[in-house]
Amino acid sequence: MNLFRGAAIALITAVMAAGTGAAAIPDAPVGVWRNQKNSVHIRIAPCGPVLCGTIVWANEKAKKDAREGGTDPLVGTRIFKDLHKDDKGRWRGKVFVPDINMSFSGTVKLITADTINTRGCLFSGIFCKSRVWVRVS
Repeated sequence: MNLFRGAAIALITAVMAAGTGAAAIPDAPVGVWRNQKNSVHIRIAPCGPVLCGTIVWANEKAKKDAREGGTDPLVGTRIFKDLHKDDKGRWRGKVFVPDINMSFSGTVKLITADTINTRGCLFSGIFCKSRVWVRVS
């Protein structure tokens, strides 16, 4: 039994040392990002074969706005889902807007190592809104 346990611990250690696999995804906007108002921070990370973004911090006003829109709690909410890299270097998927409790098609694009641009559209390229986010870590 000890041999099995030792092998299992070695396997778990090797998997953990390999990391999340983010380094294997070129130009992936992996990290923690803040919006321009510094009212929300999100963590973009691999979620299986795709990327996702989850709110890890929000100020009281952002929490209140989300609560009034039907999203509570705000921290822990996944706002970017199923992001796949397209042939133009953008990550396409779904964008959830907590203030109105709705999801839209959207993109995340790495502009520089420390800046991303996110865009959500009501219809295919129509009625869109963009945001710039800056790397926290």
